[in-house]
Amino acid sequence: MDGGTIHPGQIFVAPPNRHLLLEGDHMHLSIGPRINSVRPSIDVLFRSAARTFDARVVGVVLSGNLDDGTLGLDAIRMRGGVGVVQDPEEARFSGMPRSAIERVAPDYVLPVSEIPALLQKLIAGTPQREPATEGSNAVERDVTSEFRIDDAAPAPREKRGNAASGFSCPNCHGSVWELEDGGLPRIECRVGHAFSIDAFLGEQAIALEDAIWSAINALEERATTLRRFAGRFVQVPRTRQKYLEQAETVQSQAALLREGLARVIQAETNGASSQNDLEAEYPRTAEGGRA
Repeated sequence: MDGGTIHPGQIFVAPPNRHLLLEGDHMHLSIGPRINSVRPSIDVLFRSAARTFDARVVGVVLSGNLDDGTLGLDAIRMRGGVGVVQDPEEARFSGMPRSAIERVAPDYVLPVSEIPALLQKLIAGTPQREPATEGSNAVERDVTSEFRIDDAAPAPREKRGNAASGFSCPNCHGSVWELEDGGLPRIECRVGHAFSIDAFLGEQAIALEDAIWSAINALEERATTLRRFAGRFVQVPRTRQKYLEQAETVQSQAALLREGLARVIQAETNGASSQNDLEAEYPRTAEGGRA
């Protein structure tokens, strides 16, 4: 597929762990930084299509979690292309459609059953919108300056500014910058890992949970170690009792962390059920991205 030519009437699917980009009438694969913790990324594909084909692009966002596709669909519409979104009321996971509707204002919101007919109509030559201009709801921006074909692509240094946000990248733990994507906020680190706000908060929550589980494991391992060594001092009751008491204290600390974490997870589950953004519903892939 890398370097292959785009042919009418054919469907191309990005392979695992590669971004799919368009340039001219060719396709390119990139092992660039993960976007919203995934590779391939729909935003990467949409933005390269917008840069390459301008108003001839139709972007379609279907059922999915969080807000993947929102920034890419915005780039398509900024270049005069058409944005189509599945009706979130019928989507199995409504996060992606709702985000696109709320933040991009797509041209069409339809049930899946009606989207094929619309695509046929658009492909047949129905006039599309002109690129947005100054004073409209959205202003055309230089998509090419924000996205490089070669490495899928951190923003240029001049766009990042001099001051980092003070946060760390959930993927590489480097500094991150808060950028504006045509009015839509984006968080990006030095090497190019990029996140929407929702994705960044979600990754922070996962990292926090992982850290707490590591702490629980360390405490329980210490309690086990103390009990094992206590067994070596049967003939020294005072030392044995000291180790057993320490083990009970550490075990109690681990139990408190478990209980607290369970409450947090339950609260997140209850609060996120309408957004479909839980880790249980949006699991990591074997490559560390999102399913």
